[in-house]
Amino acid sequence: MAVILSLLAVGAVCGLLTWMVVSRWPSHDPAAPRVTTDSAVLAPGAGRRARLGARWRRRTDPEIVTGLALTLGVAAVVVLTATAGVLLLMIRTRTGLARYDLAFARWGATHATPGSTTVLRRLSDLGGTVGVVSLAVIVSVIEFRRLPNRAIPALVALTVLGQFAIVNLIKAIVDRARPALDQLTGFSSSSFPSGHATSAAATFGVIALLLGRRRGRRARAAIAGGAVAIAVTVAGTRVLLGVHWLTDVLAGLAIGWAWFALCSIAFGGRLLDFGSPAALAEHLAEGPPGSRP
Repeated sequence: MAVILSLLAVGAVCGLLTWMVVSRWPSHDPAAPRVTTDSAVLAPGAGRRARLGARWRRRTDPEIVTGLALTLGVAAVVVLTATAGVLLLMIRTRTGLARYDLAFARWGATHATPGSTTVLRRLSDLGGTVGVVSLAVIVSVIEFRRLPNRAIPALVALTVLGQFAIVNLIKAIVDRARPALDQLTGFSSSSFPSGHATSAAATFGVIALLLGRRRGRRARAAIAGGAVAIAVTVAGTRVLLGVHWLTDVLAGLAIGWAWFALCSIAFGGRLLDFGSPAALAEHLAEGPPGSRP
């Protein structure tokens, strides 16, 4: 059972790191942000330095819907998308992490047992089509009853169905061969990126977003940590089952989280109001009616 213990340890560490980061997040709940304008920005006679300083404060204020959360969300999309691109470049040039693909595949095949393979398959199902769709629907219904919002079905559908389309498009373009070692479950489609890893990252991300609404900081941190731990665990099963390379699952996680971050930005996070960040940003840019030329 060394395979299972190693996988669960990696997932737990990733979840713990996420919990530590989220638990130190400002205690303000983004579900009730304040919308503010800064007089230094709007004042006709304000100097350039004052205006820049005011914009910076507004951009880094965690209590403003167009502030820190939005800034970090956009940064996450850029960084995670770039990460997937870098991984693909490593694969094409056989450098960086791609050099360890074969070693991880061999380790999984060597240490596999009938018992560990059964457990890995069950864990892997959490990132399969039936698994993510079922969980997304169940959580959506529960959360709609707890805190009704008509945007919940739209957010979940966009996140879950959108990542399927993105993964299949990338698979068709890249067309990478799967590992030729002993595959412990049958798959024949393109290997890059891992669809299960992408599905788990995006779906459990949106599930954590819904479950975290109007809960305390500790609860949100625990939920976020659990979502990351599950996604990483599902991704790891794909390598240990011999159906994906290490770089496939890392790219899948990056793409899944990037897509979830983009969908979250579009709906204003726990505001669950499509287009709210853009609308409020435009409102702040225009300022009060008396300040317009």
